[in-house]
Amino acid sequence: MTRFLMATMLVAAVIGGSASANAAAQCAPRADVIKALGDKFHENEAGRGLINPNVVLEIFVSDQGSWTVLASDTKGQSCVLSVGEGWDSRSITAAMPGA
Repeated sequence: MTRFLMATMLVAAVIGGSASANAAAQCAPRADVIKALGDKFHENEAGRGLINPNVVLEIFVSDQGSWTVLASDTKGQSCVLSVGEGWDSRSITAAMPGA
């Protein structure tokens, strides 16, 4: 089972209900998503930046290298944009052109 599928199922479990297979199942109240990322994947916030005045991009990373990117709005909703494995800030920085 891929990490993205696991994260989607995790968010769907946070939301509850039976409509967990649709795209909306990837969004839930921010507090619930953050708690679930910590409890299930041991991820903590590593950084954030503004997409626009109403949406913040957030990156959560674990010591084991898993990572999740969220978009969180001013109404308290967060949506999983992407997930992955092998996060290593040093190697990512070294691979960046001009770094």
